[in-house]
Amino acid sequence: MYLIVGLGNPGKEHQNTPHNAGFMVLDEFAKTHGFPPFALSKKHSSLVSEGVLNQVKVVLAKPQTFMNNSGKAVQSLLSKTKSDLVVIHDDIDILLGKIKVSKSSGSAGHKGVDSIIQSLGTKDFTRIRIGIQPAKGKPEDVENFVLKSFRGEKLELFNTVIEESRTTIENLLAP
Repeated sequence: MYLIVGLGNPGKEHQNTPHNAGFMVLDEFAKTHGFPPFALSKKHSSLVSEGVLNQVKVVLAKPQTFMNNSGKAVQSLLSKTKSDLVVIHDDIDILLGKIKVSKSSGSAGHKGVDSIIQSLGTKDFTRIRIGIQPAKGKPEDVENFVLKSFRGEKLELFNTVIEESRTTIENLLAP
């Protein structure tokens, strides 16, 4: 079984921001593979959708705890069953349009990932890191940058990388 967690922030004001890349990838994945609509699991403080892909049960989760407290929701979700954990999130240290997959690595300053590592007491999980860094380099005010929507060419590139991230999940789940 796989638990695939997309990181983001709840609320309409955060919907199409770089910080919600994880949520957006899960939405695309669920739509492509006919998963049921996400439903709120109060017990796990997450929006959850469950399905089967390649004869493997897959649970998709979007924590509703805000990014910096994602670990609480992930710990709760993992407590119900043994699962391979995959976490999808934005990464300001990677150029917009690029994706990196890592396993058992530190948080690199990402507060959502740090929360998960702290809550689980391990960094032994797979991460799909979605680049959001502009071509001109890392912005000075990262916290403001990640909460502003992309526009124009940047939005097109961001949407392309969301689709590529969906494919990356499919490859991870391939038999």
